[in-house]
Amino acid sequence: MDFLLVEDDAETRDYLVRGLQEAGHRVTVATSLAEAEVLAPERHWDAMILDRMLAPASGGVEKSKSQTEPSRTPQGYGDGLAFLARLRGRGFSSPVLILSALGAVEERVQGLQRGADDYLAKPFAFSELLARVEALARRTSVATPETTLTYADLELDLLGHRAQRGGRDLHLQPREFRLLECLLRNVERTVTRTMLFEKVWGYHFDAQSGVIDVHVSRLRRKLDKDFTEPLLHTVRGTGYRLALLRGADTPEEETGNVPSAQNAQSPENPPRQQEAESSRDNKPRPEDSSAAR
Repeated sequence: MDFLLVEDDAETRDYLVRGLQEAGHRVTVATSLAEAEVLAPERHWDAMILDRMLAPASGGVEKSKSQTEPSRTPQGYGDGLAFLARLRGRGFSSPVLILSALGAVEERVQGLQRGADDYLAKPFAFSELLARVEALARRTSVATPETTLTYADLELDLLGHRAQRGGRDLHLQPREFRLLECLLRNVERTVTRTMLFEKVWGYHFDAQSGVIDVHVSRLRRKLDKDFTEPLLHTVRGTGYRLALLRGADTPEEETGNVPSAQNAQSPENPPRQQEAESSRDNKPRPEDSSAAR
């Protein structure tokens, strides 16, 4: 996870950076409000850890190590809550954990009302801070809706209702779009016909009906036509699978299309036909019999 740490006290900052990195996270540091003003809007952070009282610029007032801060921001310090309120007003949506020695109920309530998602009073245990900030990041990642689904050279824009493969528009109909979305959300897994009916049509349907096969066939023509590597595969007797399969990696039950009657009679497919022809070739012909007599 990527965290932004806004902390001007060197001892606390080094302690947090070391602990977060040891937990496997990436940490970007701002040591003043001026630096935070630049770094915070650069991207969506998994979480921001913000000290409530900050020096306005690097090399500012040395913060007291006292564990009790006055309720009024001392001269020479920046107000982290005012900074956060400005960020929220500009559309900043990353989750924020406030760190502060001001731990009274009214102070915590004020912090949450000004835009914080969580508030941790000093002194704190690092294990608790880590659990809280990771929970914030997980909660945000789950709540953030997906707008694009991708696999290999396939891209599905859920907001623009647009599908592309290799940069080429596929021009899908609404039902085809929902079919492809369902398959992309289960990529490289077999999706049964029953699952497709429930997800795409919204009701139970006879799984043996040919309706779904017709729609999938249309989708396959648009999706795999003119591409050397097919993505949409039929799993015989079960359903369909969206996957990039090559040669020996293709399971025996996977096939792009059900063989047509014409293909079934081709010399490459029917061993029985070849056996029959061989048998006829071995039978004596009338001219051979007369010659023998």
